Amino acid sequence: MHDENDINGDWGPATLAVRAGHRRTAEQEHSEPIFPTSSFVYDSAAEAARKFGGDEPGNIYSRFTNPTVQTFERRLAALEGGERCVATASGMSAILATALALLTAGDEIVASRSLFGSTVSLFDKYLSKLGITTRYVELSNLDDWAAALTPKTRLMFAETPSNPLAEVVDIAALSKLARHHGAWLAIDNCFLTPALQRPLALGADLVIHSATKYLDGQGRAVGGAVVGADALLEEVHGVVRTCGPCMSPFNAWIFTKGLETLGLRMRAHCANAMALAQWLDEHPAVERVHYCGLLQHPQHALACRQQDDFGAVLGLVVKGGREAAWSVIDATRLLSITGNLGDAKTTITHPATTTHGRLSEQQKAAAGIEEGLIRLAVGLEDLVDIRRDLARGLDALPASG
Repeated sequence: MHDENDINGDWGPATLAVRAGHRRTAEQEHSEPIFPTSSFVYDSAAEAARKFGGDEPGNIYSRFTNPTVQTFERRLAALEGGERCVATASGMSAILATALALLTAGDEIVASRSLFGSTVSLFDKYLSKLGITTRYVELSNLDDWAAALTPKTRLMFAETPSNPLAEVVDIAALSKLARHHGAWLAIDNCFLTPALQRPLALGADLVIHSATKYLDGQGRAVGGAVVGADALLEEVHGVVRTCGPCMSPFNAWIFTKGLETLGLRMRAHCANAMALAQWLDEHPAVERVHYCGLLQHPQHALACRQQDDFGAVLGLVVKGGREAAWSVIDATRLLSITGNLGDAKTTITHPATTTHGRLSEQQKAAAGIEEGLIRLAVGLEDLVDIRRDLARGLDALPASG
């Protein structure tokens, strides 16, 4: 009988996505099982004492030891090339658990301005209550990063490509800065996933995921994950064990099955997104397209070196501000008007009033969130239908001058 415990980093990424992490039970099941249980039983009090005391491996309580969750963790760690993964209840709880595990009062974070709005709120509103301060820099400007670092900097945090302007930063260069200053580098990789980018191989210490996005790929469940070295992840696991922002077994099973088709889906997403970005770039009602796959993107060459493809999220700016952007969004009949992304269905949203709506006007301006900006997360529908749906609103706008 084949033992899938042997499926590790020595195999190709498609093989890892399908088979890594599954440790068959005594039933010798072919597909990964779900363990919807809160606790586990023991043959004796002595066995229970050994497991609770950490002297013997085994499951204790599903808040921090569940076989289905562990399968997902092992599989994602294998894909990212990390020693360990800790799954969480959401992408935001993954960031929170990382901060609580690694930082203390008086520490500083240096982060890019181009972050998901809730990440900014977490840093500024809640971590600041714990005495942890955050400095924001321009994502692609390495001099800006270097100037912001101080002896108190313990964590550098970036999304690359960014949301929703698809800006890119040199991860290897950031990792050198982090090591020189004794800081950890965390990269949010949910836009590209390990199918298209592997930050740990480029020098990052931690990879953060909102598994809700492309790891699932069908908008079915909410979850998050942190991947990195075992020593760092032990502290993150301690936060999840104690504070409880854990992933449910059912959601873990969904994400595990989502990983099986990750590479295929991401290639299809990228093909649609590139073709759509090129079409939008030629449309007379569109002022600008933000997509790192376009030749005129300021970090296109870097994206070609650092990524295997360009992702499926793009921003387009239409002339006429909020009124024009809303008219394009409201004219759609096929696309889903929602703030989520990473779905097989194409989603469309107005970042200034949704995903980044809680930012101040000053923060929006610094992050490039204009009123005429629309974010598209390009799905897997027929490209001609996505274009036809967008054209309903775009063709009704005055041509940009």
